[in-house]
Amino acid sequence: MAHKVLVINGSPHETGCTARALEEVIKTLHEEGIETELLQIGKKDIPGCRACGFCMRTGKCVINDIVNEAALKFEASDGLIIGSPVYYSSPNGTALSFMDRLFYSAGYPKHMKVGAAVVSCRRGGNTATFDALNKYFTISGMPVVSSTYWNQVHGFTAEDVEKDLEGLRTMRNLGRNMAFLIRAIAAEKERVGLPLEEHDIFTNFQDGK
Repeated sequence: MAHKVLVINGSPHETGCTARALEEVIKTLHEEGIETELLQIGKKDIPGCRACGFCMRTGKCVINDIVNEAALKFEASDGLIIGSPVYYSSPNGTALSFMDRLFYSAGYPKHMKVGAAVVSCRRGGNTATFDALNKYFTISGMPVVSSTYWNQVHGFTAEDVEKDLEGLRTMRNLGRNMAFLIRAIAAEKERVGLPLEEHDIFTNFQDGK
C-alpha cells in the first residue's frame, strides 16, 4: 500500500525560501518511497473561520474554497507538512486562516496521521512560528515529526537557502524521519490497531466545579 503526504506551501512566493525547504523534504520522501502532493495556497484568498457551525452539520466548511479541497486530500493522506515564512514572528495570515479552518471543519479523525511544520526566515521569529504551527498537530492526536534541528531554513531568497547547508540537511532528516514514522504507524495499525481515543469528557465549568 502506497503512503502519501500532503504538503502545503503557505508562502505567496511559490519558488521562494519556504518552497526550497519543502522541495528538499519532498525529494527525500520520494527517495523513501512516499508519495506527495503539493498545494500552493499563499496567493489564495482564504478568509478566516466564521464560527457559523456549518461544518458541524455538514462535515465541510461553508466557504467552499481550497480548504474543502485540501480536507479531502488530507483525509486520504498519512501525513501533512505545512510550510510558512515568518511574518512578525508568526506564520503568515493566509497559512493561519487555512490551518484554522482545515483542522476545525474537517471532522474526520486525524489520530496518528503525522504532522510537520517547516519554517523559513531571514533572521528571527522562527521558533515562535514553528511552535504555533505544531499546535494544530498536538491538539489532533498527530505525532509531530522532528529532525536534527528545528525544521527551519534561513535566507532572504531561495538562492540564500542553498547556502544554508545545515537547514537543508535538517529538511532531509525530516523527510527520512517522517517516512519512518508513517511506515511504523502503518505496521502497528495493521498488527494491533490504533490507540484508543477518549472523547466523552468536555470540561466547561458550567457546573461550578
